[in-house]
Amino acid sequence: MRDRKAKIVATVGPASSSPEQLRALFEAGVDMFRLNMSHGTHDDHRARFEAIRALEKETGKPIGILLDLQGPKLRVGTFADGPVTLQNGALFRFDLDPKPGDVSRAYLPHPEIFAAARPGVQLLLDDGKIRMEVQEHGKDYAVGKVITGGVLSERKGVSVVGAVLPLDVITEKDRRDLEFGLGMGADWVALSFVQTAQDLHDARKLIGGRALIMSKIEKPAAVDVLEEIVEASDAIMVARGDLGVEMQPEEIPAVQRRMIKLSRQYGRPVVVATQMLESMIHSPTPTRAEASDVATAVYEGADAVMLSAESASGKFPIEAVTMMSKIVANVEKDPEYKRLILNSHPGSRATIADAICASLGTVASVLPLTAAATYTTSGSTTLRAARERPLVPIFSLTPSIETARRMSCVWGVTPVVIRDIEKVSEIVAFATEVAKSNGVAKDGDIMAVTAGMPFAQSGTTNLLRIFQVGGV
Repeated sequence: MRDRKAKIVATVGPASSSPEQLRALFEAGVDMFRLNMSHGTHDDHRARFEAIRALEKETGKPIGILLDLQGPKLRVGTFADGPVTLQNGALFRFDLDPKPGDVSRAYLPHPEIFAAARPGVQLLLDDGKIRMEVQEHGKDYAVGKVITGGVLSERKGVSVVGAVLPLDVITEKDRRDLEFGLGMGADWVALSFVQTAQDLHDARKLIGGRALIMSKIEKPAAVDVLEEIVEASDAIMVARGDLGVEMQPEEIPAVQRRMIKLSRQYGRPVVVATQMLESMIHSPTPTRAEASDVATAVYEGADAVMLSAESASGKFPIEAVTMMSKIVANVEKDPEYKRLILNSHPGSRATIADAICASLGTVASVLPLTAAATYTTSGSTTLRAARERPLVPIFSLTPSIETARRMSCVWGVTPVVIRDIEKVSEIVAFATEVAKSNGVAKDGDIMAVTAGMPFAQSGTTNLLRIFQVGGV
C-alpha cells in the first residue's frame, strides 16, 4: 500500500528502461508506467513490457501500463537553403508543392489543414514560437500573415487554432503501434489530439474491450466539447504541453480545474501531465513553483499526476518520483485537503449503483471507518466508490488481473487479485484479510464492502455491507 491516495504515472525511456531502474521507480512510488509510442522502437517497448510484467510477478502487485499513441503530427517540409527568418507582418504561403521552401513559402503535406482553413484561423509553428493568421486559402494552399516572427527550420510542427481538422485520431502508425501494444497486453490506451466525442467512438471500435481509453486533451477544439469527450472516455489526461501551445498560458489553470471537476462528476479518472517537475530533468530538486504545481493538482482532486521527460530521459528519475510522492503525501495530510475533498462532491446520479456508492461515502464520513473494499469484475464498482472520495483506503478486490491493473491509476485504490467469489460472506472474509495484512484494520474496527449481485455481472453495484472486523 502507498501512503497516499493520488497516484503517480511515470514515462519509461532510456533513463528508466532497465529492470533495475523500473524496480527502483516502482519502489519510489510509481503506480502506472507510460510507454510513449512517439519515441523508441517496438523492440524497445517489448523489452519494457516484459520487464514491467516481470516486476509485477516478482512484487505480487498489479502494475498498469499506459500505451500513449503519437496521434496525427502536422509538420512543414524542407527548405532549400536551411532555416528561414520570418518577419512580423510578412505574408507566407503553404501549399502542396513538394519543392523545398524559401522565405516566402513552404511545403505543407496536409490538405486537411487547407480544407479547414479560413480567414482568422491561426497557424502556430515550432510549438507556438511563430504565429500566423490565415488571410486567404484554397483547396491546396493557405496564405498567412506573420503575427509573431522567428526562425523556421524544416520538419517543425504545425498547430491550427480556430478550426476542427478532419483528421483520423488514429493514424497508420498508431494502428501498428496499437496492435503491437494490445498484443503485449497494454491496460490503457492514450489517444492524442482528440477533438470530438466521435474520435472516441471510432477508436473504441478498433480497441474493443482489450484496453480502456484515456483521452488526451491537447486542443482548444476538445475543450469546446469537453463534457461530451469526458462522457465518451474511460479517463482523461490534462496534457498541458500541447494544450499550452494553442491556448494562452493564463487560460490553462482554469481549464485544468474544469477538466478535473468534470472527470470527477462522470466518475472518470483524471491524470494531470506535462512539465510537472520539469527542472528535475537536469536538477536533483524541483523549483518551488513546480512543487506547488503538483500540489495544486492534488488539491483539485486529480486521480494521478504524471512525469514525462523527468523519468524517461532525465538525470534524476528516481529522485523525481520520490519528490512527487512526498509532495502528494504531504498535501493529503493537510486538513484543508480533506475539507476540499469532502466539500467537492459532484452529486450522484439517480441510479442504484450511484446510490450505493454515495452511501459508502456517507458511511465513511459518519462512522469511524478504517477501510472500504469493492468486489468488481469490470472495475465499475471501484470507479464509483473512488468517485465518492471516502478518506479511507479502498481495496479493489477482483478476480481479473486486467481489471486490477486498470485500477492502478484510480484515486485511493489498492487493487488486489483474488479468486472468484460466490457469497457475500467470502467478500467480507477477503476484505478483512486484505485490510489486516496491509496494517489498516484490526479486530473491532469497522469496515464496509460494496459489490454487485449477481456476482460477475458488470455494472450491477447494489450491495453495501457494513461490518465489524472480527465480529460474528
